[in-house]
Amino acid sequence: MERVSFEEFKRLDIRVGRIVSAEKVKGSRKLLDLKIDIGGEVKRAVAGIAEFYNPEDLNGKLVIVVTNLQPKKIFGIESEVMILAAFTGENLAILQPDKEIPPGTQVT
Repeated sequence: MERVSFEEFKRLDIRVGRIVSAEKVKGSRKLLDLKIDIGGEVKRAVAGIAEFYNPEDLNGKLVIVVTNLQPKKIFGIESEVMILAAFTGENLAILQPDKEIPPGTQVT
């Protein structure tokens, strides 16, 4: 894997977010449409996690998101942020803070 400099890494804006709504994307069995509060602002993420998480179980959960990626249309929906997760090929785990922390808090 290619290495990145610390300066390149610092360009990413990684923050704590709280999922305020989650629903399945019509026509897809893998995608969820998530609205995430990132500290006074709600952004949308389209994430391929429907095989691992039920939408109703995600509401209110804290997650870690990258907030300054270029938006991308997925299934016709503009995804503005990316949720960070670990994936083994068989299982997926969303990265979450281990204690309550306000949405919008920067990850350093």
